[in-house]
Amino acid sequence: MRYLILGAGGQLGRAFRQFLEQQGYEVVACGRAEVDVSSPGALRRVFSATRPDVVINCAAYNHVDLAEREWEQALSVNGTAVKNLALLTREHGAVLVHYSTDYVFDGEKGAPYMISDLPRPLSRYGKSKLIGEEFLRALGDRYYLIRTSWVFGPGKENFITKVLAWAGQREELRIVTDQVSCPTYTRDLVEGTLRLLATGRYGVYHLTNTGYCSRYEWARYILERVGWRGRLVPARSADFGLPAPRPHFSALDNSPLPELLNWEMPPWQDATRRFLAELGFAE
Repeated sequence: MRYLILGAGGQLGRAFRQFLEQQGYEVVACGRAEVDVSSPGALRRVFSATRPDVVINCAAYNHVDLAEREWEQALSVNGTAVKNLALLTREHGAVLVHYSTDYVFDGEKGAPYMISDLPRPLSRYGKSKLIGEEFLRALGDRYYLIRTSWVFGPGKENFITKVLAWAGQREELRIVTDQVSCPTYTRDLVEGTLRLLATGRYGVYHLTNTGYCSRYEWARYILERVGWRGRLVPARSADFGLPAPRPHFSALDNSPLPELLNWEMPPWQDATRRFLAELGFAE
């Protein structure tokens, strides 16, 4: 089994590469420097050279606010590249794993989103990810379209590392209470994805650590565990005047995965503790 990882320099791509290589699989890992996923020619060349059995697409344009003015770039990576991957994996008989986001929803439901719920993105970033989903569903053959949220793990900046950096510089932090979703640890996301791959049940899934929280609740949990003595102040998204709107409640419901896999993702609290331990923070 030969795996091709695209976006191998990011948090999720790094986690996949580490796990698969440790298990002895043949892995071709390509970061942005090796393959520009927005280039159809570059993608075709890497497919021809590697002949992958499974393609794991971790490449994404994730700059939520910049996407409001860099629409063409966001669409190229999150939309058009997915179209080309859908066509190439079909042509080569490969399986495609592609990741999307909770930001395809508007956050107005008031309960966790099911895979059957209708997407309605608020931001251009969310729209670009939804266009990628639509291309994959229309053109893909054997694929797993996995929506996830608030991803964190070793290797890149994420909410946990940002909060820790802010806490090291300030005595007071203002964190929003009106953005609620599911923190998701890359190591758990890799395990859940590979369990799903083993089923051969292609389609659309939600895969996050279980439970949900606000950014404020997550920050409080993090800071309590590292012994920060500063003051955490609740805030609203509107206080920060960011260019892109965020959904207020975009938690994802993982059904039917727990029943399909006979396994459930760990709670977000457990995932956060394990990552903090990895960063050197003991309980």
